Order: sequence, then structure tokens, then C-alpha cells
Amino acid sequence: MQRRNAMHRKFGYATRESLAKMSNVDAQEIMTYLGQLEFPRIYLASLQFALFKTYGIPTISGLLVATKEFSTPENASKRYTDTSLLIAEFAAHPPKDERTIKAIARMNTIHSRYQKAGKISNDDLLYTLSVFITEPIEFVKSYEWREMTETEMCAIATFWKSIGDSMGISYEQLTQYQTGWKDGLEFYEDIKAWAKNYEVKYMVPHATNKQTADELVPLLLYFVPRPLKPIAANVVGVLMGSRLRNAMCYPTPSQTHFHTVTVAIESRRFLLRHLSLPRPYIFRVHDLPDNADPKTGRYHPRRYFVHPYYTKPGFWNRWGPGAWFVYLSGGDVPGTKGDLYVPEGYTFEEVGPKNLRGKGIKEMRAFEEKIGSERPLGCPFAISR
Repeated sequence: MQRRNAMHRKFGYATRESLAKMSNVDAQEIMTYLGQLEFPRIYLASLQFALFKTYGIPTISGLLVATKEFSTPENASKRYTDTSLLIAEFAAHPPKDERTIKAIARMNTIHSRYQKAGKISNDDLLYTLSVFITEPIEFVKSYEWREMTETEMCAIATFWKSIGDSMGISYEQLTQYQTGWKDGLEFYEDIKAWAKNYEVKYMVPHATNKQTADELVPLLLYFVPRPLKPIAANVVGVLMGSRLRNAMCYPTPSQTHFHTVTVAIESRRFLLRHLSLPRPYIFRVHDLPDNADPKTGRYHPRRYFVHPYYTKPGFWNRWGPGAWFVYLSGGDVPGTKGDLYVPEGYTFEEVGPKNLRGKGIKEMRAFEEKIGSERPLGCPFAISR
């Protein structure tokens, strides 16, 4: 609680009225504190689940299947890695940092091709934006040792509202679009209500939902010992919730599995609340490199999901304890399979589907110029009031 209180004192948002002045800079810094120090594991899991949840919408899963993004485990892992890297880049750096602008511009460049072809709708993008706001807040409430404060919730909504603005997402579907939102909390409540109704209408069973789930769930359980995989799969089923399970065409786990998950969550909550010390800053969870390789200008993430995309095949990554665990689990360590996992690292211009690697540079530069000039450092709700 001391670190939480210190964070509140630092930013000075002491009242609900003061939250209306939360700047984009402060929101991003508070997000970094949540993801790297306060709730790193659950926060990361919530973002993974948020991405997974969008695959319960047939228009989204259908596009992934059509583009063969989930045709093999390696493709599914690559797609997840690319999306995660772009999100991590613009979440970990200040609003007008070069890496932030490039990450958003690259994401817009990839999306624009499908938007122009009528394959990605504004509602698909708005729903995806909504889950990145709502899922971290709900996950922390359900699984962590304390709930988020209003300041923290406001920061998440404020941050993602600014990302939605830079993506050109329209909010016309939201109830308060005409009057605007005075702060991130109002935006959170509005988009949460819209997303709930959207799920009721459109998160329905479909073959492409199941196909994407059937590819991604094994990746989530990749390093789980074989005898425990059925139990772990049922745990994933519990965490899905009834509507997403139904949309993914997955069976409902037994009550034993629901009870087991509850006991595990409550045990972890008790241990963290009463028997654990705050995570020291030196042990913060920070998976991105601070700088590009000075020789190549490329970036190498510090960790990887399942397959070692973009990871530098140095001695520690190939022969350290983590590498031996991966090897003994049947996985691939950095430097294996030639250039399949792009061991030279990534540039922003190359992140994304294989057929778009290094393409759309002119369009990306135009997005960079636009985002750089328009992206606010202050409150993104100021234009709404």
C-alpha cells in the first residue's frame, strides 16, 4: 500500500475532479508502474486474455483464418509476438517518443490495408480497444491482492483513449459520444457498457472462433508438462467465462476445476497481501530493450512467448537455465532453425504479417508525421468537453 500511496502523492490526483486533468504523459507513466511493478504477472495475463477474447468475434477470427495467421503454431506465435511487441512499445514509452509513434504508425499501416478492403470494421477496432481497457481492470479485481484505485483505472482508460484517437477509431457508437467524457472513468464506464452489449450480439459460436482457439490454447499451455495439460486446458476454460467458452465452442469444465481455480486464486491473493514484499525496481518486468543494437539498428526483446522470434541468440539465451528448460520441454531456443525466428531482431517497418514485411513504408511515414503532430501530451478528453 505504501508504494500505491506514494504513486498517488507523486501525481497528485487526489479527487475525482482532478482526474479530469490527467495528462497523457501521466497516464502512460502510471500504466508502466502497474505493468512493471505493481501487478506485472496478472497485468500481462490480462492483455494476453484481451487479445484472445477478440477471437470470439467471428468477423475478427474469420480474418485471421482467411489470412492464414493461425495456420500453424509458428504463425500463431508470430502473430501474437508482433501484436504484443507493438503494444509493448507504445505502452512502455512516452506519448511522443519515436518508438511510440513508430509502433502506432506500423499498426495503422497494417490495419489500413484491411480497412480499405472492408475486412476490418470500426466496431471490430472499437471492441478490441475496449478489452484492453476493461480486462486489466477486471483481472486485477478478480485475481490480485487489491483492486485498482480510481486513479489507476482512469490512467488505463485515458491511455487507451489516446491510442484509439491515434488509430482514427470513431466513438459514435458510445452513449456519451455527443456530450463527451469528462475523464477516463466516464470513458471506461461508457465503453464497458457498449462492449457488453456488443458481446451479447456478436460473440457467438463460429468455426473460425474455434479454429483460432485451437491454435492459441496449445501455445498458452506449451510448457505445461504433458500429464498436466488436460487440467491446464480446463483452467483456461474456467477463465474464459461462459460467453467466450460458448463462442469458442469449448466445453464447460467440471465444478472441481472451478473450485480448484478459486482456491488457487485466493491462496495467491493471501500470500501476496500478507506474506510478500513489494517488487524492487531492479526486478521490474521490462521485456523490451532500452536501445536498438548500435551496429544494426534492430531491437531484441528480452523474453519470448513460445517461439523465440526476434530474440538474440547469445550465450545466455542459448545455454542459460531458461534455455535448458525450453530445450527439455521440446521447444526451440534462440538461434535454432536458421532465420525462421528472425534472430537478427526487428525494426518497426518489418513487424507484422510475412507478406507485409518491409512494405508500406511510405504510408507508415505519413502516419508517423500525422501522429507526431496530433498526439497530445495533455488530457485526451479536453477536445471532448
